[in-house]
Order: sequence, then structure tokens, then C-alpha cells
Amino acid sequence: MRAVIDTCSLLSLVRYYLPFDKNKILYDFIGEKVRSGEILILDKVVDECRYVSKGVVVQSLGYLDSKDVKINTAELFPDKRFFNLLENNFINASVRSGLSDVEFEDRKNAFLESADAKLLLYCLRESDCNVTLVSEETDSDNDNKSFKKLPTLCGMVGCSFTSLPQLIQNYDDIDLEFK
Repeated sequence: MRAVIDTCSLLSLVRYYLPFDKNKILYDFIGEKVRSGEILILDKVVDECRYVSKGVVVQSLGYLDSKDVKINTAELFPDKRFFNLLENNFINASVRSGLSDVEFEDRKNAFLESADAKLLLYCLRESDCNVTLVSEETDSDNDNKSFKKLPTLCGMVGCSFTSLPQLIQNYDDIDLEFK
């Protein structure tokens, strides 16, 4: 299984897991999986990580800055089906009703350049390669954001979805113990 990971999962890894990883077992394990291509990192996610919590993710996971591990997303373009879903299904209806057409176009274009959109487009492009999207987002309340959250979007496009704890549990070659 290959997994593509989002910003909030990397932030959770750094904030909630690595402080207890005194022997760097998890840190080394994740680094090995990133370098081997089992855990995939998109350039847009790394860019986003630079601006979240003062860049703590990129500072803590130095291997994310390596050009060898980042997947270039410049060539990921939506097709007609994706645009249709974006305009009719991905948008939160309550937010859409309050937007002018120009405001909606601005938000849609911003979403298309976001890490979330690139994650979805990558999963769709690699759909025959068993790629799972990893995120800590949930389907619950969307905080009045313009577009629905990743678990919902993954369901709409048919992408596999999991959380960081579930991803770690799927690996038999790591044995973590916290005392």
C-alpha cells in the first residue's frame, strides 16, 4: 500500500507523536517510508507546511525538504468530471448561496491550487496503484469553509481514505511502545 499524506496529518505527527518518540523509532520509520515511496509527499503539502504553526513540520521532518521525496504537482490538472464535481458537489451549498459568481470563481480557483485539490487529483491519477489519502480531517462540521472536507471528497471521487493512526497500525514492521 502507498499513502499520500496531507498537512494536518504531518502536523499531528510532529505535535502529538514525535514528542514521545525518544529513540526516534517513529521518526526514522516515517522517514524510511517517505524515502522508499510508500508514503508520498506532494510539493503543495510541503509548501503548506511551511506556513502552518511557524513551519514546525518542515523543521522537525528535515527529509521533507529533499527534492527526491517531493512529488511535483504542476502537471496535475482536473478533467471535466472533476470540474463538474467541484462546481456542483464539492462546494458547501450554504456557502455557495451567499457568493456572487465572481466570488465563487475566485474560491474555486484557490481550491484548485490548494494542497487538498492536488491530493485528490493525485489519488485520481494513481487510482489503479492503490494509493490511500491520509488525513486527520473528519466529516463533521466544516467551519463555514467553501468546500467540503477530504473524507467527504474522497467518497465522492472514489479515493481510499484513512487516518494517521490507522496508517501506522497497518505497518507490521514497526513496533511502538510508549511508557
